[in-house]
Amino acid sequence: MERKFLFYFFFIFIGLSFVARLFYIQIVDKSYQLSAESNASRKIKLYAPRGYIYDRNGKLLVANQVAYDLLVIPQQISDLDTNTLAQLFDLSVEEVTKRILKAKHYSTYKPSIFLKQISKEDFIRVQERLHEFNGFYTQKRILRDYPYKGAANVVGFIGEANDRFLKSHPNYEKGDLIGVGGIDKAYEDELKGKVGVKRINVDVHNREKGSFAGGIYDTLPKPGKEIVSTIDIDLQLYGERLMQNKRGSIVAIEPSSGEILALITAPSYDPNLLVGQKRSKNYSELYYDSINKPLYDRGLLAEYPPGSPFKVINALIGLQEGVITPQTTFTCHHGFHYGRLTIGCHCKGGTMALSKSISESCNNYYSNVFKRIIEKYPTAQEGMDHWSENVKSFGLGKFLNNDLPTGRRGFVPDANYFDRAFGYTGWKAVSTISMGIGQGELVVTPIQLANMTAAIANRGYYITPHIVKEVGGKKIDDPQLTEKKYTAVEPKHFAPVIEGMHKVFTEGTARGSQVEGIEICGKTGTAENPHGQDHSIFIAFAPKDDPKIAIAIIVENGYWGSRWAAPISTLMIEEYLNDSISRPLVEKRMLEGSLQEEYDKQLELILENKRKRNEKSK
Repeated sequence: MERKFLFYFFFIFIGLSFVARLFYIQIVDKSYQLSAESNASRKIKLYAPRGYIYDRNGKLLVANQVAYDLLVIPQQISDLDTNTLAQLFDLSVEEVTKRILKAKHYSTYKPSIFLKQISKEDFIRVQERLHEFNGFYTQKRILRDYPYKGAANVVGFIGEANDRFLKSHPNYEKGDLIGVGGIDKAYEDELKGKVGVKRINVDVHNREKGSFAGGIYDTLPKPGKEIVSTIDIDLQLYGERLMQNKRGSIVAIEPSSGEILALITAPSYDPNLLVGQKRSKNYSELYYDSINKPLYDRGLLAEYPPGSPFKVINALIGLQEGVITPQTTFTCHHGFHYGRLTIGCHCKGGTMALSKSISESCNNYYSNVFKRIIEKYPTAQEGMDHWSENVKSFGLGKFLNNDLPTGRRGFVPDANYFDRAFGYTGWKAVSTISMGIGQGELVVTPIQLANMTAAIANRGYYITPHIVKEVGGKKIDDPQLTEKKYTAVEPKHFAPVIEGMHKVFTEGTARGSQVEGIEICGKTGTAENPHGQDHSIFIAFAPKDDPKIAIAIIVENGYWGSRWAAPISTLMIEEYLNDSISRPLVEKRMLEGSLQEEYDKQLELILENKRKRNEKSK
């Protein structure tokens, strides 16, 4: 008898479960209702406005503008007048057919983009005729708008998420726009906002007939967070003007905070070129410009020998290691001589102590300093490793781990590197002597060079260079971007080196670039370039005793430091500190100056070498 009741109870339980499930599906859960109504309603994605980006003084760098995408659902296409559709959107009939086939390949019943980023003006022109084309409808899109024609590498741009990105970011869908460069990429999560959804009823002609179910299933988009960058847009644009018809970069940092004041790469481009229907064509032209490389951010990615500015690092390490004092002298006889090895020097020669060696940029002095640092230890390997660690403490030879979307680590060699490079362990300090003057295997990026300069200005520490001050009204609080990183050199050793950098302007290699009323400390440099004319390099900070700006500039094929880099650097410093220029003739010469003839020679040489290689291979 008990088994009989158990049997009845089991079937009653199963029946009640089915009833409960049907109740949930039909009354509580509306997803099946929404699915059933899909052929009579349309889900429209409401893209969230991306967060605005401002400069450090509240000037708007990046805003938004409305555009429209034309979408197509191939299954719903009927009686399509291909010629009229092509004329309406200025397309060929072949292009229309090709795009429809592409949509069918993706899905016959899911919407896909037929035509991207139709401007508001064009949308107004065509919207009254869209009902003629069954299966086609528009969707509002938020695009970027750039009030300034510069700072493209800083603000970045947005583009459609590719398949690789979508695989690793399941919360994005095909057709979504994401940050591709600059701040828009680095702060994608904060800027993107949250997408909303709107459901509308449509008739058999695909015409909108009001909201679905009174709009109870609609959700509003949530705008992205506003961002305040560290950039001074006026200084940024001024630097870009100074770098016209030149190649290279300028990086300016506020030493006390690590905030990047200007991040200039030249040549660059107008960010508005990468907005709207011509974006794809313009991007291809910029991308394939292998000569000027406008999309290549030289300030973050280009690697150069640091040249003579690196001598101040060897001076500081020499003081820290105790192998020299500020009074230590060396006598220069037109360079450093060791057996048959000679490193030439362009200083005035004679006997000089530390301060004068910096202002005169004596190669002999710093070859001897480097030799002493390495030879302080029992083996060259041990000396090299100590030297390498000291150098890296200034942020060289490693990733800075900042908030920028790209970068390079540069290179600072150690003993293991030279053991492998020479193929034996019996090498000596003189085997690597070129690093004493910032040449040889050493390479740095401009942002590393500017950060190194900030560490000197701060007398022994730096704060990681970063591009953003505030997100959503809150100051950044990431310790990596706010805490001090101390160098291996004690603060007491910086004073004599800084005095030598000051004398670079008062009696040294940058006398012609000094600015009345501003005590600037700097160091000129010339980086050897095997592919053409040498690079012009300069580092500086000002004022001497209360630094507000540290700067590094590299002008490719600019001959020597005082010719281009030093004047441009001091113009930038003067503009930032005084908001005016007291040397109009120098400014005019830098603004109008061009190195295009030098670049043309370089291109001719490249083409000639290519031609010779092709002939040789035949």
